[in-house]
Amino acid sequence: MFADRATIYVKSGKGGDGHVSFRREKFVANGGPDGGDGGKGGDVIFAVDEGLNTLTDFRHIRKYQAGNGEEGGKKNCRGRNGEDIVIKVPEGTVIKEAESGKVIVDMSGENKRVVLLKGGKGGNGNQHYATPSMQVPRYAQPGEEAKELTLMLELKVIADVGLVGFPNVGKSTFLARVTNARPKIANYHFTTLNPNLGVVDMDGSGFVIADIPGLIEGASQGVGLGYEFLRHIERTKVLIHMVDAAGTEGRDPIADVYAINRELEAYNPEIAARPQVIAANKMDAAGECGEEMIGKLRAEFADKGIEVFPISAVSGKGVNELLHKVQGMLKELDSRPVVFEPEYFPETDLRLPDEPYTVTYDKENGEYVVEGPRIEKMLGYTNLESEKGFTFFQNFLKENGILEELEAMGIQEGETVRMYGLSFDYYK
Repeated sequence: MFADRATIYVKSGKGGDGHVSFRREKFVANGGPDGGDGGKGGDVIFAVDEGLNTLTDFRHIRKYQAGNGEEGGKKNCRGRNGEDIVIKVPEGTVIKEAESGKVIVDMSGENKRVVLLKGGKGGNGNQHYATPSMQVPRYAQPGEEAKELTLMLELKVIADVGLVGFPNVGKSTFLARVTNARPKIANYHFTTLNPNLGVVDMDGSGFVIADIPGLIEGASQGVGLGYEFLRHIERTKVLIHMVDAAGTEGRDPIADVYAINRELEAYNPEIAARPQVIAANKMDAAGECGEEMIGKLRAEFADKGIEVFPISAVSGKGVNELLHKVQGMLKELDSRPVVFEPEYFPETDLRLPDEPYTVTYDKENGEYVVEGPRIEKMLGYTNLESEKGFTFFQNFLKENGILEELEAMGIQEGETVRMYGLSFDYYK
């Protein structure tokens, strides 16, 4: 089964922690700090693989994680960087943030390789915190936390022209005649299961055409497989509506065109507004009633600017005229591929999993209580017994807006702030 959508979880690598150590050399009683920096965490990278055309692989593997950076070492040794993870996808894959549905990046056009999530920075070793007044810093910076996201991958095929129509009107036969595509063709009364692509060669300046399956009444509401395939029409610039002019299925071609346009309008009004032509197929089997139907189609859609081309996909009659018309329409449009613009930016929109904190007031003990995973971790890496270490932690509280929030709650000088069992007197 053709797979064009998948949900996966990705996580970049955590930055390695900075190291706390001191030189231990013979005849040197008090060596200075020599703790190395932590290594950078690995990035999550998406890359286009020209050999892929479905998202099937993501049905089996749903979690992808880059390597963590290593902790720094003694003698100013820097920790090793975590390994990047490269996730390969077909061209045309749109990567969205799963919860909001907002586009992060469209792997089309120039987007062949994209760093989606950057690994955490490595923390500074204690060598960075030595000063003339603090020559023995017993603290180091923790590595930056990893970033994680749940993603929705959607494959939207890249084609200039979308071929739409109800099942069994001859779309697959038409595609096989005008391109190098070889779709499975049979007299089925249900839709083709896969979108088929083919290149139309028009004297060296061809275009890509896609047979978009699944368009039946109710497709935009999920009836049949229509909703699953409507996304593949989003990049097309011109639409060819194929109808059965011979009425071999007992359908009304005019009603079919309106029905399909209603589904397109319901799914995305911009698609329904794109240039269209009507290919009235099966003229070889239509007889006299075929000419009558062509007249009705032209009378109905002439004032809407939609031209009608009588064709036979089996014999090829009228096909070249249709293709030249479509080629001319494409030349009047922007030649750049349709690429969906980003709406979600992980570097600014993504909150780290340990970023939140709480500031509350404990009436029973008369203390302000500050809690949060990042605060707990910082306490574990900071030597509060040293003046430099305490100043370092105070700056952390100020930079993260915690002191400002305490003041907003009305804290006064001399009152107590408690953080994970440690109590401090508040002074500006």
